[in-house]
Amino acid sequence: MTIQKQVSLQKYNTFAIDAIASHFVEVTTVEELQSILSDDTYNRMPKLILGGGSNLLFTQNFDGLVIKIAILGQEIISEDAQHALIKVGAGVNWHQLVLHTLDLGLGGLENLSLIPGTVGAAPMQNIGAYGVEIKDTFVELQAVEISTGKVATFDNTSCEFGYRYSVFKDALKDRYIIVNVTFKLLKSPVFNITYGAIEDTLKASGIRDLSLKAVSDAVIRIRQSKLPDPAKIGNAGSFFKNPTVDRPIFDGLKVRYADMPGYELPDGQVKVPAGWLIEKSGWKGKRVGNVGVHELQALVLVNYGHAVGNEVRELAFAIQASVMDKFGIALMPEVNMV
Repeated sequence: MTIQKQVSLQKYNTFAIDAIASHFVEVTTVEELQSILSDDTYNRMPKLILGGGSNLLFTQNFDGLVIKIAILGQEIISEDAQHALIKVGAGVNWHQLVLHTLDLGLGGLENLSLIPGTVGAAPMQNIGAYGVEIKDTFVELQAVEISTGKVATFDNTSCEFGYRYSVFKDALKDRYIIVNVTFKLLKSPVFNITYGAIEDTLKASGIRDLSLKAVSDAVIRIRQSKLPDPAKIGNAGSFFKNPTVDRPIFDGLKVRYADMPGYELPDGQVKVPAGWLIEKSGWKGKRVGNVGVHELQALVLVNYGHAVGNEVRELAFAIQASVMDKFGIALMPEVNMV
């Protein structure tokens, strides 16, 4: 474990923004992490915890310690006739975990295929796609308290999961570093294919007998058809959350915009696709200098090359203002800006 100085973070974030960290370290064990946190040289520095860098926008250099979590390992810790509990290191690539569970014949994560990032970042914002969220299979996580170095365990309830939300984004923000996550997966999968275009994609592929791999492959095809590859063009996936509005507000907008889609939630509110709002505000495919909105998916902001983070941020602000002006709906970023 070596502390490096003046390190470019360009290869550590999927937006490919060339910010500089004054100090940088990669940790591969809980003990290495605890050692860094207890070191008087570094414990008072500002800290940034880095996973896959897929939900992050650097708008400036970071004058502090960037800790790259590279804790690996995937292990089935218990099982019965119906379920298996798998404990996974926070530094494991998320999609590689999904593929591993498919190889094991375990269901529950297949709808979350090809989501970028690492396992440790997944519960922080309760990642979700195609009708499935992390909270559906989550059992517990272990995290190191930054101030003390002690390991704490958080179960599903104590994580307070919500839409793209957990307690680690609010009350416990910047207080803990997740080091492993445990999931409860099914040995006899229950397939969820009614959300989005999964069912149509399966039919178009001639799939009649459902399998974990078939569902995963369908999700991958859908995502690849809509979302740009960060290896080819810098982006962080969906930049904004899908907003929710009260039913009367939605009904009023529906009178003016008959084609406005909406999904009613259990609490009576209606979720409106942010991508639709952005597209109808005229931003889809629009380029502004080095940045722009992807031509196939309006939720994705892209770095066409040599952009600085503030260019992306200013584009996001402009989109938010347009959507508010046209629809009266506030868009909230899903990406963390540093």
